[in-house]
Amino acid sequence: MDTVKKVDLDWSKLGFSYIKTDKRFIAHWKDGRWDEGRLTEDNKIHIDEGSTAVHYGQQAFEGLKAYQAKDGRVLIFRPDQNAKRLIKSAIDVVMQPVPEDMFIRAVRAVVKANLHWVPPYGTGASFYLRPFLIGVGENMGVRAAPEYLFSVFGAPVGPYFKGGLAPVNFITSERDRAAPHGTGHAKVGGNYGASLLAHHNAKEAGYADCIYLDPLTHTKIEEVGAANFFGITKDGVFVTPKSPSILPSITKYSLMEVAQRYLNMKVEERDVLIDGLDEFAEAGACGTAAVISPIGSITHNGKKHVFGDGQTVGTLTRKLYDTLTGIQYGDIEGPEDWMVEV
Repeated sequence: MDTVKKVDLDWSKLGFSYIKTDKRFIAHWKDGRWDEGRLTEDNKIHIDEGSTAVHYGQQAFEGLKAYQAKDGRVLIFRPDQNAKRLIKSAIDVVMQPVPEDMFIRAVRAVVKANLHWVPPYGTGASFYLRPFLIGVGENMGVRAAPEYLFSVFGAPVGPYFKGGLAPVNFITSERDRAAPHGTGHAKVGGNYGASLLAHHNAKEAGYADCIYLDPLTHTKIEEVGAANFFGITKDGVFVTPKSPSILPSITKYSLMEVAQRYLNMKVEERDVLIDGLDEFAEAGACGTAAVISPIGSITHNGKKHVFGDGQTVGTLTRKLYDTLTGIQYGDIEGPEDWMVEV
C-alpha cells in the first residue's frame, strides 16, 4: 500500500468538501433482489422523476473514514457499525436494507479503487466515505418505492472545523431537528433538512453551529449541530445525553469505550440539562466528520457558559482525541475488529 503513488494535492490544506475521485460503487434493488453492484467512473446518478427520494424523502445515508497507517496499510474504521445503522435507518423509512456484507464489500472496493486519493500518514487528513440508499423508480403516490439504489463514494478531507482541535462556540436553537418519537435516531436526510435554518442562523450570529434541545421540553441537550454532545465532569466522568431522538453516533460509542478501557474513566449515558452545565469542566461535539470538536462555550437564552478558559482544549478531551485517532491511524492497538484493512 505504501508504494501507491498519491495524487498531487496539498493534503494539509484540505477542508471538508466534495472532490471527485476516480471510482464509486453503485447497486440496484429491483424485482425482489439486489444486483451484484459495480464500480463506475460516473459521478452522476440517473433516476426516475417520480422517485420517492425526490418527493417524499425516502432515503438514508452514512459517513465513515479510511486512514493510512504509518506502515502503509489502509484501514477503515468500524464499517460493520455503519452497515448496521444503515439497515436500521432503512427499516425506519420502509426501504429495502442493504445487506451488511454488501455494504462492507462496497466500502472496501471504493477505498481500494481510490488508494491514491487516501491522504498519506502524518497529514492529519483522511478518506471520507459516503454510502447512501435512496428510493427510486416510477411512482406518484406517497408509498414505499418500487426500486432502490445504493451507492458509495469517497473523497479526501481535512478537519471538519477549520483550526483542527481548538475550542469553538455554540448557541442553543429554539428549532427542533426531529420530533419526539420521530426519526431523530435514524440517519435520514429529513433530519438534516430540518437543521439547515438553525445552522444558518447560528453561523450568521458568529457561532460554529447550534445546539438542539429535546423537542418535548427544551430543557435537555440532545445534539450539537450534526454531531453528538459529551461533557466531562469536574471529577472526570464522561457524560453523554440519552434520548430516543438522538442519532446513535459510532464515534460517541467508540469514545465511551476508549474512556473506559484506555483512560479508566467512568461513563454515563443520561439526561444532560441545559441549566446544569456547571457540572462539566470540559465539553465537546463528536462525530465521524469532526471526530472531536472541543466546545469553548455554550450560549443559552442570552447567557454564555464558558468551559475552562474557553480557548484551551481540556486535558481529558485531548487524551480521548489522541487515543481514538491513534487507533484509527493504526498507532495504538484498538479493540478487536475496529479497524478493517483494505
